[in-house]
Amino acid sequence: MLADLFGPDLLIVAIIIVVLIFGGAAIPKLARNLGSAKNQFEEGMKEGKSQDAAGTSAASDTPTPATPPAEGKSPTA
Repeated sequence: MLADLFGPDLLIVAIIIVVLIFGGAAIPKLARNLGSAKNQFEEGMKEGKSQDAAGTSAASDTPTPATPPAEGKSPTA
């Protein structure tokens, strides 16, 4: 059922609508910007993974803070 809905006819219609909305000259610019955004996203993911790997070893060296006393109870009682 969905295969009939998202067939090649829909793809052709979608391409025609995109060309009509953005114009033929803007399509390469949009594709270039999309590729650049994808590359920046992948670089950010790599940096996040390297920082996460470095952060886990540093986090194990730091002591955990003491928990505060429960509300309504004084620390002297």
